Amino acid sequence: MGRKIVRRRIIRATREGGWRVREEKLAGEEPLEIRFGHTSYTTSMRTPGDDFDMVAGFLVGEGVIRASEELLSLRYCAGTDEEGNQTFNVIEVQLGPGATPPDLAKSRNVVTSSACGICGTNSIDEVRKKAGFALDAQTGMIELATLLDLPDTLRESQKLFSATGGVHAAGLFSTSGELLILREDVGRHNAVDKVIGAALRAGMLPLKDTVLQVSGRASFELVQKAAMAGIGVLTAVSAPSSLAVDLAEETGLTLAAFSRSSSVNIYTHAHRVNRA
Repeated sequence: MGRKIVRRRIIRATREGGWRVREEKLAGEEPLEIRFGHTSYTTSMRTPGDDFDMVAGFLVGEGVIRASEELLSLRYCAGTDEEGNQTFNVIEVQLGPGATPPDLAKSRNVVTSSACGICGTNSIDEVRKKAGFALDAQTGMIELATLLDLPDTLRESQKLFSATGGVHAAGLFSTSGELLILREDVGRHNAVDKVIGAALRAGMLPLKDTVLQVSGRASFELVQKAAMAGIGVLTAVSAPSSLAVDLAEETGLTLAAFSRSSSVNIYTHAHRVNRA
């Protein structure tokens, strides 16, 4: 797991008077700075690992790239600790033909926490982007029973969560229920970026006939990221926000939440879920 897991000595205390020193596994969290050339664009707190996937997925969500050939290269640069060792916490992006370079004058000038995917943006209007790919109303059809099975399949595959209990997960599934890509991170939006980035680097975009299952709530930025990647169905184990529902309705995305093995709430475009 490398830096994904950090070990710390803790004290386990109980009401009955127990006081025991033991080693605990924590989910790693470190900053990742994204640069274009020598210009810093944004810094996000994340769990180290799958960093190139995360940056690629982030750029899809920002509307900068839509295909693997629009991303020429990603490389670790600069970034050393007090002893001069490479931290692998700075990535430089080189865009290829067809990409839409971001306005670096409007770069995110704050650190984005692992709890928020849009904290560093200048205004909500900049985030409400048109979907990168038109969502076909006739793609992404899924059986209700298959949809209800996805949270359990995702949970069973979460190795980092099993070790630490401190990360979110995002899983890309086929409409038949096959797990295609799984990523975990301390940030919900980071896990989704890593999934979408892995798919982009594999030449899979647009992600028609796929379902994105997330372990937490369905927020505005997760709907935006899914829509920008061409995903037709987003389902979450917890609640959606009102803005997430509004955006899902606008973009044509099927949004489901409170997904359990026996029930699910479908908020928008329920035609993709087959009751039979």
